[in-house]
Amino acid sequence: MAEKEVLLVFGTRPEAIKMCPLVLELKRRGHMNVKVCVTGQHREMLQQVLHTFGVVPDYDLHVMKEGQDLYDVTSRVLLGMRDILVQEKPDVVLVHGDTSTAFAACLAAFYAHVPVGHVEAGLRTYDLESPYPEEYNRQAIGISARWHFAPTQAAREHLLREGKDPARIYVTGNTGIDALQTTVRPDYSHPELDWARDSRLLVITAHRRENLGQPMREMFRAIRRIAEDFPNVKAVYPIHLNPLVRQIAAEELQGCDSIHLIEPLPAEDFHNFLKRSYLILTDSGGIQEEAPALGKPVLVMRNTTERPEGVAAGTLKLTGTGEAAIYSACRTLLEDPEAYRLMAQAKNPYGDGTASRQIVDILERELHAQA
Repeated sequence: MAEKEVLLVFGTRPEAIKMCPLVLELKRRGHMNVKVCVTGQHREMLQQVLHTFGVVPDYDLHVMKEGQDLYDVTSRVLLGMRDILVQEKPDVVLVHGDTSTAFAACLAAFYAHVPVGHVEAGLRTYDLESPYPEEYNRQAIGISARWHFAPTQAAREHLLREGKDPARIYVTGNTGIDALQTTVRPDYSHPELDWARDSRLLVITAHRRENLGQPMREMFRAIRRIAEDFPNVKAVYPIHLNPLVRQIAAEELQGCDSIHLIEPLPAEDFHNFLKRSYLILTDSGGIQEEAPALGKPVLVMRNTTERPEGVAAGTLKLTGTGEAAIYSACRTLLEDPEAYRLMAQAKNPYGDGTASRQIVDILERELHAQA
């Protein structure tokens, strides 16, 4: 029987964090020929994650260009994938989540009549403008994917309501939880953590396209007010590489001694910062799953979230992007120990760290059945 080939395609830092555990599990089994294609939608941040997990790509599309937009990324990935699919003829292409890389790779696989497995399938806000363009991307991937690896039962229900075949939807948990088993260390240290040692540490991430401009200014002003009003609070913001994000952060946050703007952290460092934080403020997606696994409350600075399970479980609070609402929610968690305890001890709804193992079990079974 010919060895089956799996091609994993990803291009951003968050994708890499969640796909590298799956790469390692596939290679550990040794039952399939495993190929990795990175697109370089992110560059420096992507390389950090690959190094942390020891994953060496077989292909790199190098799509990252200065000033790139969605047209650039999508077209370069689509065209770059064409030659790889012709050469490799994989039995399945695995994509993750909702990036432009995932959408374009899925479309390329569809054109080549190669089945797609969608990791982290079924997340929805049903608002195509929020998050933009991610909500469109994940719905579009769901149309042509053959296998849907949903992180939660709620994600499965979305897919069922959309008419997806129940026999091809699998609830596996989220591979991002798997990644924490590799990265979080009890003996970890860092100068920024030394600086914040006797304070309550807030970890911040902010980069969403729809928040650029006034919403992001409001977010940062709320954080600055908290840092100035609470002497025992310090905040660390590993700032995104987007020049617009950096400009707004510099204008709103610089000059406050309790806030440190630092360069993006490798996955290993970032996960250990989360573990040692008191509270996380973010507009990111994956952190909404990672932080609850570490027992950390999360304030989600967005108007919608495709991860409502965390809100329902009490691990996340959706604040919106207004300064007053973010400030009030943060102040409550700093002043009310019971409110903090309820969020910190809420049950993580995103799995038990075995998602990669479950996905590979399913793939082995499904691909063997096709032989």
